[in-house]
Amino acid sequence: MSLETRNCGDVVIVHCEGRIVYRDEASALSQMVGELLQYGSRVVLDLSGVSSIDSAGIGELILLHTRAQSQRAEMKYASPRPLVREVLGLTNVDSVLEIHASVCDALEAFQTAQECAEC
Repeated sequence: MSLETRNCGDVVIVHCEGRIVYRDEASALSQMVGELLQYGSRVVLDLSGVSSIDSAGIGELILLHTRAQSQRAEMKYASPRPLVREVLGLTNVDSVLEIHASVCDALEAFQTAQECAEC
Protein backbone atom coordinates (compact mmCIF):
# COMPACT_ATOMS: atom_id res chain seq x y z
CA MET A 1 0.00 0.00 0.00
CA SER A 2 1.37 3.39 -0.91
CA LEU A 3 -0.16 6.57 0.46
CA GLU A 4 0.31 10.07 -0.89
CA THR A 5 -1.15 13.26 0.53
CA ARG A 6 -1.86 16.60 -1.03
CA ASN A 7 -3.74 19.65 0.15
CA CYS A 8 -6.66 21.28 -1.56
CA GLY A 9 -7.40 24.36 0.51
CA ASP A 10 -8.12 23.17 4.03
CA VAL A 11 -8.79 19.59 2.91
CA VAL A 12 -6.13 16.87 2.88
CA ILE A 13 -6.55 14.30 0.12
CA VAL A 14 -4.99 10.91 0.83
CA HIS A 15 -4.54 8.84 -2.32
CA CYS A 16 -4.35 5.11 -1.61
CA GLU A 17 -2.68 2.73 -4.03
CA GLY A 18 -2.71 -1.04 -3.54
CA ARG A 19 -4.70 -3.22 -1.16
CA ILE A 20 -6.26 -2.39 2.19
CA VAL A 21 -5.83 -5.76 3.84
CA TYR A 22 -4.84 -7.39 7.12
CA ARG A 23 -1.58 -6.33 8.74
CA ASP A 24 0.83 -3.76 7.36
CA GLU A 25 -1.38 -2.20 4.67
CA ALA A 26 -4.38 -1.50 6.91
CA SER A 27 -2.09 -0.43 9.74
CA ALA A 28 -0.19 2.06 7.57
CA LEU A 29 -3.44 3.66 6.44
CA SER A 30 -4.77 3.88 9.97
CA GLN A 31 -1.56 5.44 11.28
CA MET A 32 -1.25 8.11 8.58
CA VAL A 33 -4.90 9.17 8.54
CA GLY A 34 -5.10 8.92 12.33
CA GLU A 35 -2.31 11.50 12.59
CA LEU A 36 -4.15 13.84 10.22
CA LEU A 37 -7.35 13.51 12.24
CA GLN A 38 -5.61 14.57 15.46
CA TYR A 39 -5.65 18.12 14.19
CA GLY A 40 -9.36 18.20 13.41
CA SER A 41 -8.66 18.03 9.71
CA ARG A 42 -10.92 17.55 6.79
CA VAL A 43 -9.80 14.45 4.93
CA VAL A 44 -10.80 12.83 1.65
CA LEU A 45 -9.66 9.25 1.33
CA ASP A 46 -9.20 8.64 -2.41
CA LEU A 47 -9.85 4.94 -2.96
CA SER A 48 -9.41 5.01 -6.75
CA GLY A 49 -6.11 3.11 -6.53
CA VAL A 50 -7.36 0.44 -4.12
CA SER A 51 -7.53 -2.91 -5.88
CA SER A 52 -9.00 -4.93 -2.99
CA ILE A 53 -10.15 -4.68 0.60
CA ASP A 54 -10.74 -7.36 3.22
CA SER A 55 -12.49 -7.41 6.59
CA ALA A 56 -9.46 -5.86 8.33
CA GLY A 57 -9.46 -3.04 5.79
CA ILE A 58 -13.17 -2.45 6.31
CA GLY A 59 -12.55 -2.43 10.04
CA GLU A 60 -9.86 0.23 9.60
CA LEU A 61 -12.22 2.42 7.55
CA ILE A 62 -14.85 2.18 10.29
CA LEU A 63 -12.21 2.88 12.94
CA LEU A 64 -11.07 5.99 11.06
CA HIS A 65 -14.68 7.14 10.71
CA THR A 66 -15.23 6.73 14.45
CA ARG A 67 -11.94 8.46 15.26
CA ALA A 68 -12.86 11.39 13.00
CA GLN A 69 -16.20 11.82 14.76
CA SER A 70 -14.62 11.74 18.21
CA GLN A 71 -12.00 14.31 17.21
CA ARG A 72 -14.42 16.62 15.43
CA ALA A 73 -12.71 16.00 12.14
CA GLU A 74 -14.48 15.25 8.90
CA MET A 75 -13.84 12.37 6.52
CA LYS A 76 -15.20 11.57 3.12
CA TYR A 77 -14.35 8.66 0.87
CA ALA A 78 -14.04 8.95 -2.90
CA SER A 79 -13.75 6.97 -6.11
CA PRO A 80 -13.87 3.34 -4.98
CA ARG A 81 -13.34 0.87 -7.82
CA PRO A 82 -16.34 -1.36 -8.61
CA LEU A 83 -15.01 -4.34 -6.63
CA VAL A 84 -14.28 -2.22 -3.55
CA ARG A 85 -17.64 -0.45 -3.90
CA GLU A 86 -19.37 -3.83 -4.06
CA VAL A 87 -17.66 -5.03 -0.86
CA LEU A 88 -18.57 -1.80 0.93
CA GLY A 89 -22.17 -2.28 -0.21
CA LEU A 90 -22.39 -5.96 0.74
CA THR A 91 -21.16 -5.18 4.24
CA ASN A 92 -23.44 -2.10 4.55
CA VAL A 93 -20.38 0.04 5.28
CA ASP A 94 -21.56 2.38 2.54
CA SER A 95 -24.51 3.31 4.76
CA VAL A 96 -22.12 4.53 7.48
CA LEU A 97 -19.33 6.16 5.47
CA GLU A 98 -19.88 9.15 3.20
CA ILE A 99 -18.78 7.78 -0.16
CA HIS A 100 -18.60 9.96 -3.28
CA ALA A 101 -18.13 9.05 -6.93
CA SER A 102 -15.08 11.31 -7.29
CA VAL A 103 -12.63 13.38 -5.28
CA CYS A 104 -14.21 16.51 -6.80
CA ASP A 105 -17.63 15.43 -5.51
CA ALA A 106 -16.19 14.86 -2.03
CA LEU A 107 -14.52 18.29 -2.05
CA GLU A 108 -17.79 19.90 -3.15
CA ALA A 109 -19.59 18.16 -0.28
CA PHE A 110 -17.21 19.86 2.17
CA GLN A 111 -18.03 23.24 0.61
CA THR A 112 -21.76 22.54 0.77
CA ALA A 113 -21.50 21.57 4.44
CA GLN A 114 -19.56 24.75 5.20
CA GLU A 115 -22.11 26.91 3.37
CA CYS A 116 -24.95 25.29 5.30
CA ALA A 117 -23.16 25.84 8.60
CA GLU A 118 -22.96 29.54 7.80
CA CYS A 119 -26.72 29.84 7.15
